[in-house]
Amino acid sequence: MNILLLGSGGREHAFAWKIAQSPRCNQLFVAPGNPGTAEIATNVPLGVTDFSGISTFIQANAIDLLVIGPEEPLVKGLVDYLHAQEGLEQLFVVGPSQLGATLEGSKDFSKQFMLRNGVPTAAYATFHTHQLEEGLAYLEKQSLPIVLKADGLAAGKGVLICGSLEEAKISLKEMLVDAKFGDASSKVVVEEFLTGIELSVFVATDGVSYKILPEAKDYKRIGEGDTGLNTGGMGAISPVPFADAAFLKKVEEQIVIPSIQGLEKEGIPYKGFLFIGLMNSNGEPFVIEYNVRMGDPETEAVLPRIESDFVDLLEAIAGGTLSSYRLQLSPQTCATVVMVSGGYPEAYEKGFPIVVPEANSGTVLFHSGTARNESGALINSGGRVFAVTGMGANLEDALAAAYATVKKVTWSKAYFRRDIGQDILKLGSK
Repeated sequence: MNILLLGSGGREHAFAWKIAQSPRCNQLFVAPGNPGTAEIATNVPLGVTDFSGISTFIQANAIDLLVIGPEEPLVKGLVDYLHAQEGLEQLFVVGPSQLGATLEGSKDFSKQFMLRNGVPTAAYATFHTHQLEEGLAYLEKQSLPIVLKADGLAAGKGVLICGSLEEAKISLKEMLVDAKFGDASSKVVVEEFLTGIELSVFVATDGVSYKILPEAKDYKRIGEGDTGLNTGGMGAISPVPFADAAFLKKVEEQIVIPSIQGLEKEGIPYKGFLFIGLMNSNGEPFVIEYNVRMGDPETEAVLPRIESDFVDLLEAIAGGTLSSYRLQLSPQTCATVVMVSGGYPEAYEKGFPIVVPEANSGTVLFHSGTARNESGALINSGGRVFAVTGMGANLEDALAAAYATVKKVTWSKAYFRRDIGQDILKLGSK
């Protein structure tokens, strides 16, 4: 198959790395890609929202399968656009329709979908820009802390956890009236705060059948001990020891099955990945959010654990034959450590040359925010620069492998958390 993969981050490098391992892959193109994908595929200078350019490229290069990495083109309707083009009606695409992508594009839509389909989630109410007074009155009746979520896409920054009523009221006004997150917060979901341990479950679906991929736990905050500002993710591990078979059975029966059945029942076309952000609250699963694509950096910890042919999986998703696909998983543990530019997630400097040694055995170095300068040298070009994944028989071995490589990758002001997975190791020792 000739395959086009959209995106430029660590998630897409992991996808490209896995796709390139398949004998079914003839040519692999990545748009726009990064220096890491350039080593295993052909990068194409196309933006992920250049719909007409993507359509032209697909037809000119006899693309058999399109894999859409990030959420923005999905929410903007790329799948619907392509299937409306003459000659592309039957194009195999991994990624949901625009209506399906609304599960991530609108927090309010997502919560309503969960309620309609009996999916356990936190209690909530939604307020528009003209409903500030009603929102403030609602806050006074809620227990603290309380969660405020911008309804639309806000680059992972639209969720605030407020510890006091005053903070919640100020934040609600900033979001609704002062447009703190632009159009994304013209509607705000006010949500009950759930306590417990978070994890992510990934589901591949053709809209009718599903396969549950390895679960993962990611580490969002910049500081060790889960302190400081939220980021796009500082690391991840898979599998998750506290997600035992009994808990995952609850997830499947109470969340995965009602979600997939809900999509089919409501006539929402969905052929792609469904990321389910969960809270394990005293052994009971609750959905925090849906994402309509794989997560980052969880993808970098999940994909190495898939042993069956990955292109076969992608084709089965897009072609509606997922029920006959046999998913085979490795019992190995994966641990991913993210290396970032100093100052991230706020202002940071870029353009520093990077020294990249050969990755240690049992590790993979996924590029995320890297570029080549005019002389061809590798430089940091984003906040999150690398995701380094270690594999091992257990979490300790996987972490040791990842950190052995992390310590060899250097550039000015590089930063990484040294405590990824340590909370899980402590849980296991109790």
